[in-house]
Amino acid sequence: MAAIKITENLYSVGILNPNMRIFDVVMRTEYGTTYNSYLLRGEQKTALIETCHKTYFEQYLSNIREIADTEQIDYIILNHCEPDHSGALAELLSLCPNAEILVSRAGAIYLKNITNREDLKIRFVKDGESIDLGGRQLRFNSAPFLHWPDSMFTWDEQDKTLFSCDMFGSHYCEPHTFDYNIVYPGQYQQALKGYYDAIFGPFKPYVLAGMEKIADLPIERICTSHGPVLSRGCLMEQVMEQYRAWSQPAAKEQKSIPVFYCSAYGNTGKIAQAIAQGIKEALPEADCPVYDVNDHEMGFLQGELNASDAFAVGSPTINQDAVAPIWNLLSHVDAINNKKRPALVFGSYGWSGEAVPNLTARLTGLKSSVFGEGFKVTFVPSDEDLCKAKELGKAFAESL
Repeated sequence: MAAIKITENLYSVGILNPNMRIFDVVMRTEYGTTYNSYLLRGEQKTALIETCHKTYFEQYLSNIREIADTEQIDYIILNHCEPDHSGALAELLSLCPNAEILVSRAGAIYLKNITNREDLKIRFVKDGESIDLGGRQLRFNSAPFLHWPDSMFTWDEQDKTLFSCDMFGSHYCEPHTFDYNIVYPGQYQQALKGYYDAIFGPFKPYVLAGMEKIADLPIERICTSHGPVLSRGCLMEQVMEQYRAWSQPAAKEQKSIPVFYCSAYGNTGKIAQAIAQGIKEALPEADCPVYDVNDHEMGFLQGELNASDAFAVGSPTINQDAVAPIWNLLSHVDAINNKKRPALVFGSYGWSGEAVPNLTARLTGLKSSVFGEGFKVTFVPSDEDLCKAKELGKAFAESL
């Protein structure tokens, strides 16, 4: 990808990565991504907004040099310091002797550890602070937890352009810069929603707060850090409305208390049903589905867990541990929004019974509010065991 002109003084100089399939270890990126970076020229000064992943430095440098010599760059603005934004910075700085790095206060701290350099010419900018490029002012708006504590927006009043960091972005790569050139709109929408769910889903109140900060801006385009540039009259308004809708607090008419389990010989399953029966006795209005994890798509189950008010999870003990599907389920717990969420652990075992304490330790580490010490049954649960499981489910529900 070469440099692309956006307005008379603004250019996209970022990188396409159509082959990326996993981002941040856990997020699938079926449609690749882009590492967006923008070069903005005023009458006296030049700003580079974001850098890119260090893997693509040579191509990135070539894109920049199509527009300006690196020695002419006066500011490098990092709206967010994650390595996909800042990875090329350390190498780039040797070619930008005059550049001052502008970041939030939190970003200034992170950047030293990301670059492993103490000689950075860093200036942290406050919420509402501006700089003048000469006939062109840039204003910075703090946007914490969108999606790191260091995140901020940059607003160009003259071009009415918002540089929104990761907000409104998508891991979606086509060889086009603008939203009105998207060839596969259905795939883009899929990537947009998946990106929101993985990156911004845990920070919904902050999304709404961030949108309030920009609500009165006469935005003509949004230059995101990933995906296409969003334009007024094309996708910009739609994407902003989708973010707003997706971030609204969910209205619930009844409590959701799902019970998840795996069962080698049906014994843990019997306990699951008894616990669910007890929950329903205590809270007849509650939604209490029972899920054998092996019978359902993992993404669906993870969504059910993360949307719950409380949950129970059970596993047999095999090779002194809980079974892999249950660990897979818990590996996608939204740790931010699941803090203090009530959880109950149970399981059947034959010899040593480590599954229940191991799952309890995991949920405790996630800051869930684990109910009691868990419930274990040796081999096949008796009628008495099932009565105890039912009573446990009832007590768990009554504690909510």
